[in-house]
Amino acid sequence: MFTPQGPTLRELAVQALSSVEHGYDLLAPKFDHTPFRTPDSILDAVATALDRIGPFDRGLDLCCGTGAGMEVLRELCRESVTGVDISAGMLTVGRGRVDAARARERGQAEAPERALPDGAPRVAWVRGDARALPFAPVFDLVVSFGAFGHFLPRELPGLFAEVHSALREGGRFAFPIMAPPRPSSPGYWALLAFDLVMRVRNAVWRPPFVMYYRAFRLDDVRRELVRAGFEVELHALPEFGRRPDGSPRCRMVVATRVSGPTSA
Repeated sequence: MFTPQGPTLRELAVQALSSVEHGYDLLAPKFDHTPFRTPDSILDAVATALDRIGPFDRGLDLCCGTGAGMEVLRELCRESVTGVDISAGMLTVGRGRVDAARARERGQAEAPERALPDGAPRVAWVRGDARALPFAPVFDLVVSFGAFGHFLPRELPGLFAEVHSALREGGRFAFPIMAPPRPSSPGYWALLAFDLVMRVRNAVWRPPFVMYYRAFRLDDVRRELVRAGFEVELHALPEFGRRPDGSPRCRMVVATRVSGPTSA
């Protein structure tokens, strides 16, 4: 992340000592030049998997950031695409990215052999908290990429209930989830060290900055999705291969809204 385009160590330190919202407002102009942005390989794999499930009409990118997931939805949805995020700075950057992309498309369409696709989806950006979504049940697809570390385990029931309330009956909530690194791997200890540092930081400094890489566990996620009224399926993403025990390195969780919340 320490490239000429990315944030400096000082800028990252200032961000880490801010709230989640203000920290991302500060980071937004350089966010796409950091490892925090979801890699294109994951975005492409999810887009391919969802294309087999669709078509979809209205899509929502939950915690959309600078809009990398919005590009996925623009390819999948026929009517509209909406991004929601708590950071006004991230939304500003995302809106600028999509506007620039659409301007390039219009320029390309000036050539007789190139035309914009008919019925391109409308795009909207909404500042809001994922724990209190300002939407009626109008979406048939909700996606999220790399945002769940910002929610504590006790917040998952409320978060999933909000997503459930924004989906039409039969609508789907989809997101990738990587297999956790094994305790024998350097990655395991790196994530453990990061989480410990964040816990110490939040114990001694206010406002808190919630970002824990090891708090979003698949078994917990499946249980809370079912409690919120979803039927859950797991789709292996073959682009990432399998671990030595044969399990997928990366899965896509697809939670389908049923008629109402179910009990545990």
